[in-house]
This record gives sequence, C-alpha cells and structure tokens, in this order.
Amino acid sequence: MRDNSPRLNRARWEPILFSGENEVFFSIVSLWEITIKSSIGKLAFEGEIEEFAATLESYHSFRLLPIEPTHLGRLLKLPEHHGDPFDRLLIAQAIEIGAFAVTDDRNWKAYPVKVRW
Repeated sequence: MRDNSPRLNRARWEPILFSGENEVFFSIVSLWEITIKSSIGKLAFEGEIEEFAATLESYHSFRLLPIEPTHLGRLLKLPEHHGDPFDRLLIAQAIEIGAFAVTDDRNWKAYPVKVRW
C-alpha cells in the first residue's frame, strides 16, 4: 500500500504496532475499506489483499478481527458523532473488545473508545 498522506507518519504509529508489547488486531473492516477505496481510485494499493492480510497475520503476528454480532449490536447503539460507516464499525469493535485504536481522527474522541496516536 502506498499513500503519501502526512497522516500516515510512521514515527507515530510504528512503535505502538511493532514494539512487541501489544497484541495487535486488524479488522476485516479495514481490509474491506482498503479494497473499496482501491477499486474506486481513492487509495493506491499494490498487491493482493489476501497476501497483505496473510503477511499481517504470519509475519507481524497481528490477529484478524472478524465482524461479530456483538459489534453490530454496539454499532446500533452508537450516537452519530461520526459519519464514516467504516470508522463507526471499527469504533464499535474497539469498544466491544476493550482495545485501543491507533488513529489521529479526532471524531473518535466523541466515543467511549481508547485512542492512541
């Protein structure tokens, strides 16, 4: 994946994800968003999404987080502070599993989710 956005500052998120101190999840929601944005030209993604996911799991030992019915139940209860459907589902997942999210999106702070960035 390539994106020259200043929001993707590696120095900020790399220590959180690769320190070995945290159990790191990546959501199927993120893979879905990458796939959709890539297919409509909003994101430059090189390679196969399946290989990307496999690398995160095998090489980096990240855990794939599926969408569970409890996540959808939480999503139904969330107030409309954020309009992005992908982010809202990621927020619901983070709340449900008690994880912190790695994001610089200020809209997330309106929800009871732990954010690191």
